[in-house]
Amino acid sequence: MSAITNRYACAFADVVLDKHLDRYQAGQDLALIAQLMESSRELRTIWQNPSVEGVQKRKVLDWIVARAGASQMVRNFIAVLIDRHRISALREVIRGVELELNKRAGLTEAEVTSARPLSYLAKRALEARMEELTGKRVLAHYATDASLLGGAVVKAGSTVYDGSLRRQFEKLKEQLSST
Repeated sequence: MSAITNRYACAFADVVLDKHLDRYQAGQDLALIAQLMESSRELRTIWQNPSVEGVQKRKVLDWIVARAGASQMVRNFIAVLIDRHRISALREVIRGVELELNKRAGLTEAEVTSARPLSYLAKRALEARMEELTGKRVLAHYATDASLLGGAVVKAGSTVYDGSLRRQFEKLKEQLSST
């Protein structure tokens, strides 16, 4: 995430917390507007075209917000992105808001990839271990990759914990070839 989009994400996270907004509803409102923009070439053209006056852009935004039932704070935030010519980075900003709110709530996200689907108990045990390692509550997202052969790879932030059989075989191969 760029420094600029991070600044917008942090600013909106401040608003969500200061105004005691429902973080999930605010996120859904932002995601809905992003989805509408992504699915409508005309909307993107209006909001991203510098020759279209800001008043016209905000009228379109107000119509969308009214139809979607989005909060005034979300409307104002989108208007800032439009006015500052940052609306094309909306998805990146939304992801930044999500990460920032999680960080402030003491949560960290982890991407867990295993060779086969994990049982409920295995997931809980893995999350408990990750919480011990990170000192934060973990929101894990799970995926499978049969090429791992066994075990799992966990990515939490910029740290990767590779407990896969594939990696263990690679280490063994390196050891054998170095002797």
